Amino acid sequence: MRIIIQNTSKAPIYEQIEEQIKEAILCDELNEGDLLPSIRQLAKDLKISVITTTRAYAELEQEGYIAVQQGRGCFVLPKNSELVREQLLRKIEDSFTAAVNAARVAKLSREELIKILDFIFGENRDE
Repeated sequence: MRIIIQNTSKAPIYEQIEEQIKEAILCDELNEGDLLPSIRQLAKDLKISVITTTRAYAELEQEGYIAVQQGRGCFVLPKNSELVREQLLRKIEDSFTAAVNAARVAKLSREELIKILDFIFGENRDE
């Protein structure tokens, strides 16, 4: 797993770390039981504060993605299907919002946007 920090991002560093680890878990790059880098090691590797990595891991633990076991490390928890579904729904909503905003700028109608979605989804309603 590779974490990339973007200093130009508006998102705080701990959120960037959190989102990248979530994405790795949701995409099966990280699986149940996988050991994450220690808080100190991750901070050292990314050249950031231990406080920042601690906050990212605490958020991930609170949301049910990882377990932090004192003296043993940080482990990926089994995927909670409801949790995964909620994360994916949020991603879809964000993508739809961006698509609708772009469609408005391009002055596309709702129907034209739906046709694009149907095409992408692999359906052809004209038949």
